Amino acid sequence: MINVMPVDGVSPVPDAREPADLVVRNGRVYTGDRARPAVSALAIRGGRITARGDDSDVAPFVGPRTRVVDALNRRIIPGLNDSHLHVIRGGLNYLLELRWDGVPSLRTGLWMLREQAARTPRGQWVRVVGGWTGEQFAERRLPTVSELNAAAPDTPVFVLHLYQSAILNHAAVKAVGFTKDSVAPPGGQIVRDHSGEPTGMLLAAPAAGLLYATLGKGPKLSDEEQLGSTRHFLHELNRFGLTSAIDAGGGFQNFPENYGAVMKLAEQGLLTMRIAYHLFPQTAGQELDDLRRWIGMVRPGDGDAWLRLNGAGENLAWSPADYENFTEPRPTRPEQADRELEAAVRLLLDNGWGFRLHATYDETIRANLDVFAKIAADGGFPRGVPWFFDHAETVSEAGLDRIAKMGGALSIQNRMMFQGSAFTERYGAARAADAPPIRRMLDSGLTVAAGTDATRVSSYNPWLSLEWLVRGRSIGGRLLASPENRVDRATALRMYTVAGAELTGEGDVKGILKEGCYADLAVLSEDFFSVPEEDISHIESLLTIVGGRVVHAAGEFEGLAAPLPEVEPSWSPVAHYGGYHRTAAPTPPSGVRQAQALVEAAAESEEHRQWRITRGFAQDGAHPTEIFDACFVL
Repeated sequence: MINVMPVDGVSPVPDAREPADLVVRNGRVYTGDRARPAVSALAIRGGRITARGDDSDVAPFVGPRTRVVDALNRRIIPGLNDSHLHVIRGGLNYLLELRWDGVPSLRTGLWMLREQAARTPRGQWVRVVGGWTGEQFAERRLPTVSELNAAAPDTPVFVLHLYQSAILNHAAVKAVGFTKDSVAPPGGQIVRDHSGEPTGMLLAAPAAGLLYATLGKGPKLSDEEQLGSTRHFLHELNRFGLTSAIDAGGGFQNFPENYGAVMKLAEQGLLTMRIAYHLFPQTAGQELDDLRRWIGMVRPGDGDAWLRLNGAGENLAWSPADYENFTEPRPTRPEQADRELEAAVRLLLDNGWGFRLHATYDETIRANLDVFAKIAADGGFPRGVPWFFDHAETVSEAGLDRIAKMGGALSIQNRMMFQGSAFTERYGAARAADAPPIRRMLDSGLTVAAGTDATRVSSYNPWLSLEWLVRGRSIGGRLLASPENRVDRATALRMYTVAGAELTGEGDVKGILKEGCYADLAVLSEDFFSVPEEDISHIESLLTIVGGRVVHAAGEFEGLAAPLPEVEPSWSPVAHYGGYHRTAAPTPPSGVRQAQALVEAAAESEEHRQWRITRGFAQDGAHPTEIFDACFVL
């Protein structure tokens, strides 16, 4: 049954020639179209926009079965597109993860961890995997191994901090089999105590392979649970107005086996985001074998508007890769890097494959461009295939000029929002003010798309990234970017919509709200163009529409989206805490406010209980209402 909402000024037309499936009216629509940037109503049919303007422009498209939604004068924008999101890997693991994204204090995070450990069944882990940093906490620090042991003495706990370190409790050290004799892989360090036993601290020095491999030893969801986990993760992204993402591949993401969940959801018509994915060779020394195998299986563009291959990367070979662990020096480029990168790029060019390439430092970018120039000199580069660099925090002006001349593009992320303090301590405030050089990138005429690099580095909340583009501050409020290196809000939004569409060859149908384009849009909780800069990160979507279908509805629009299946497994942290921890948002629903207050109060109560135990004023394990005072023990 189709719901119809009669609204003054937009009445059904019985003989409408091509009635719309959905009309959204009474909104402040930012179309992203410079020729017509503002309208108040949109008509949608067959997943695309068929008309825009005011009520009189969409009224002829309102038939008896057209759903009409009053946007209540809220701001409407094109759906957001994260150009660097590990959405496929994130979906497979989402329901296993306790997210500290947005949690305001370590006290609260540890209380969540303790409470989750109590419900986690034997054999399972509690894992906190990315999207946070100690700088966001009131305490301004990371948890300690002893705090994890106290919170979960028997349940394995793995806490990943960016791509810099991981903290394991004693149960997790035992579960993964670390002993005095364990040897860390190159680029990783197992921290040990005076007797040589692992303490539970793992360091990326500078590579994150040890962190990845250790996390990979944990239990996994079943195939069916991975389907549900991916659906819930996509819905969580829809909550913030995300309607598209370019998946960046990543470690421990094999094709085709780890792509099964998104492929099955696509076949069933259950995807709620459009995903363009890249294929990332997994094993050093076998990269060309992986690429040849994939070239025989799929081609860029295979798929449809919901799920399609976009090319290779973000690694083409492991040896040329650098790392964004700013607590460590920039890694030295191995001798074989140029040779291995050249072989991979030539193979891709010969088969018409585009690619993306991880490159944090200008030194890496210069070396890669030299390889491309060598290919161009004797065989042509890029032969019409799309390619772009990811990250580029320290790219030089000369590097930008060369990228532009070679037909490349850029995808940047708000990693500095999470890692800017470490960068500043190593390279200085002057270099941090221009990392990455966003304004010079844009002025060079390059396509510059924006994203997050979630879920293991930055948070998947795109509004943090948008705030960083505009405000230039770290997640802890530290001013990083110079005024000259910040962008206005319209430019930031364009980087999150139109630019991402250009990286996937969809600039003619996506990122702009105009006739013929995908009906992907978000009705926002607050107006992005007028809220104070420091409140941008608190924006959410109240109504997210992808391909004309309502995929997320909250607040005044609650009930317009189809319900999700129940969270399975039922002990999942997401079933109890949700995903991103909403804090200080303008006018949150009363239920959300109450839940947040309960979490904070419980954390404070637990902290007070532990204080009393350590001082002998309470017994560990005593009933919460039992009063105990050591002075009165006989």
